[in-house]
Amino acid sequence: MELYLVTDEAACLGRDLFWVVEEAVKGGVTMVQLREKSLDTRAFVERAKRLKELLKPYQVPLIINDRVDVVLASDADGVHIGQSDMPYETVRALLPPGKIIGLSAETPEHVVEAEQWDLAYLALSPLYATPSKTDHAEPWGLTGLHWVRANSRHPLVVIGGLNQQNTTEAIENGANGIAVISAICSAESPRTAAAQLKNRIQAGQAKTV
Repeated sequence: MELYLVTDEAACLGRDLFWVVEEAVKGGVTMVQLREKSLDTRAFVERAKRLKELLKPYQVPLIINDRVDVVLASDADGVHIGQSDMPYETVRALLPPGKIIGLSAETPEHVVEAEQWDLAYLALSPLYATPSKTDHAEPWGLTGLHWVRANSRHPLVVIGGLNQQNTTEAIENGANGIAVISAICSAESPRTAAAQLKNRIQAGQAKTV
């Protein structure tokens, strides 16, 4: 969960998604979320199965965005749900024991509500403002991250605007991991980009010990 890659085929700039993911894992990615907004269900399941097989030798979990049916059909390791997706209680009832559930939190109210649930991680979205996504809530910023760390029992992943320059400070200020899309998918070398981000994470961890 330290370095969490969220896939985006468009961000891969015409390169093969599976190649990008494997290069990223070789560079240090520790969890992969498959996010597909445009594929039909059959194609989504096939892509998930193929990605699960690719990740298996590396022992990297595969998380599916939003779609519990795809998790079940592909035997992926878990699901990530947003605030407008299926309710936590329903997801927990549908999934077999041991499956990962991660949840997005965009407001303090979401963080407080999540305390009652058994989550693998809470994803704070967005940590920083991103020019490519303007329909999200107010960015948490480092002050918000501090507040969440003090008020949540869950491991925290931050997403939104994370890069080589600000990853270390995010870890120093309470994040357990970072989630990125373009910082790896659009990099000239996904493997090198992942390795550099992993180094920034470790630098932040060293300062918090």
